Amino acid sequence: MDRYARWNALLELLTETGRITVEDAADRLVVSQATIRRDFDQLAQQQMITRTRGGAVVNGVSYDLPLRYKSAKHAPEKQRIGAAAAALVAPAMVVGLTGGTTTTEVARALAARPDLSGTGADGPQLTIVTNALNIANELIVRSRMKIVVTGGVIRPQSYELVGPLATGILRELTLDLAFLGVDGFDAALGAASHHEGEAAMNSLLASRARRIVVIADSSKLGKHAFARVCPAEKVHTLVTDADATDADIAPFTAAGIDVVRV
Repeated sequence: MDRYARWNALLELLTETGRITVEDAADRLVVSQATIRRDFDQLAQQQMITRTRGGAVVNGVSYDLPLRYKSAKHAPEKQRIGAAAAALVAPAMVVGLTGGTTTTEVARALAARPDLSGTGADGPQLTIVTNALNIANELIVRSRMKIVVTGGVIRPQSYELVGPLATGILRELTLDLAFLGVDGFDAALGAASHHEGEAAMNSLLASRARRIVVIADSSKLGKHAFARVCPAEKVHTLVTDADATDADIAPFTAAGIDVVRV
């Protein structure tokens, strides 16, 4: 287990329990106590946890973990979802991508498709519109797609640009597809995010699209979060992983949403 995967596991344990000792953390993660002490010290320096004598307590911020700590969670499922979502894209489309670990996998899968990167005589070019700086970076260094990045203020937890400065460009664009990464997706409550600024940007992105695709691993289905992005009836397709049960997806299919399980 690498450092970030270990930190992610520790933060999840703290979210569940509120506090944990060095000894208990070492036993659960099957690493040395010295390694856990170093991890706790480094997480405390970043103000992710509060160090205590012999352990650590939750610091209140792990509810919305920074993107770099989320990347190890459900990684294989997110890669499969990313590939399946990217298969919905055709050359010459204009595609919107919100921030998040799963949408990052969509971007990587799109970058791996040579048929989407043509310019001029080489073929039609895909246009990507995103408010996520990490996604723009993934694409610009690996493809020849046209990349449009919104303005706004960077939110360090997700690398997303938010706020009123980010909305001007989106109001002038029309998208063929919008891929929404979400913190929760419930058939009654809709797609939602923990952060109201991200939700507002994602909602605007969705409103400019002809088709909306929610990409979410099965752990997010039936869950809700603080700020709604869009109601379920606005979503055309849900791409999730094979761990989603028939009971999990039944409310979405009943709402007329096409569900892809991979």
